Amino acid sequence: MTAPITIEDYDPLSPEKFETLRRRIAPVLNELVAAIEHIGSTAVPGLAAKPIIDIDILLRSAADFPLVRARLASMGYEHQGDLGVAGREAFRTPPSQTAHHLYVCSPGSREYGRHIAFRDYLRTHPEDASAYATLKRKLAAKSANDREAYTQAKTKFVEDILRRAKTKHSSQMK
Repeated sequence: MTAPITIEDYDPLSPEKFETLRRRIAPVLNELVAAIEHIGSTAVPGLAAKPIIDIDILLRSAADFPLVRARLASMGYEHQGDLGVAGREAFRTPPSQTAHHLYVCSPGSREYGRHIAFRDYLRTHPEDASAYATLKRKLAAKSANDREAYTQAKTKFVEDILRRAKTKHSSQMK
């Protein structure tokens, strides 16, 4: 049985927690990565979230993944595979670390692009971030321990935000 889904008020220490994790990971992966990004709800100031930091690491080259996997393993991370998401590899957090999800993304990863677009849109649209928080709280109460149901129930909202983000980006490029 999994732990219940918990949505908490925004933690103003989330950026600092991310930065501590980034400073630990960056020197180990160094030249192999193009970016280490704080994603997910904890990356949006004021947004209620599960108390878990989400991190995407963008590789410079997909060919470097075996070396990145080995370096992360030396830090205590356990590779979990792509968990059904092409272009993104998940890693289990070492037990001694701040709770976080770590994903390694190939260059051009669709999921990486979606994560950044979603985060950036919510950072600049507080009314949508507030609506997302309300939805997450409602779904967490309804879904209890069913993380799959919780995630699936958010899909329509997330896809709508991604469409808006794409439209906004397209209009800015004109």
